Amino acid sequence: MAQYAPSFLDLSQRSLYFSAAAIVFNPTFWNIVARSEYHNKTLTKLFNGNSLRGCYALAGTIFSIGLIRDTLYERALRQQPLVPSFQSTPLAYLLLAMGNTLVLSSYYRLGLTGTFLGDYFGILMDEPVTGFPFSVTGAPMYWGSTMSFLGSAILYGRPAGAILTGLVFVVYWCALQFE
Repeated sequence: MAQYAPSFLDLSQRSLYFSAAAIVFNPTFWNIVARSEYHNKTLTKLFNGNSLRGCYALAGTIFSIGLIRDTLYERALRQQPLVPSFQSTPLAYLLLAMGNTLVLSSYYRLGLTGTFLGDYFGILMDEPVTGFPFSVTGAPMYWGSTMSFLGSAILYGRPAGAILTGLVFVVYWCALQFE
């Protein structure tokens, strides 16, 4: 199979597959857990009826597996072929700045429980959030994260990262169909 891969993609590197698996796993996991909480109060029961503690536990888990995913992505990038013509530091930093602005500003707007699926626990905002970044996109964390993945791929000069970013986009788009 590797003999059919383009020169910018090293399919023999297991890190590529671990990264792809983490990219798919994370939103799949949190959507399954959130739906289980919504329908069965699984985490609330686990925390003796305390939905806030359940939400915090899920938040800590999502944050932790996100760090693992990001580490696996970075490791995969480093082990893929460098293509200098794919590198563009200004574009990379622009994507990273825009992506992180969307992610961090949405976290600021939503707070911890709003960011980490508190609505599935019955923890609701007082009113819908419509200001920036939600005035730009309905899913600023997903699209900001996608922009950051692409920015990292371009910064490292690894086109394989753009392929993984495409997977991020598809997985987040699919997740939005269920949220």
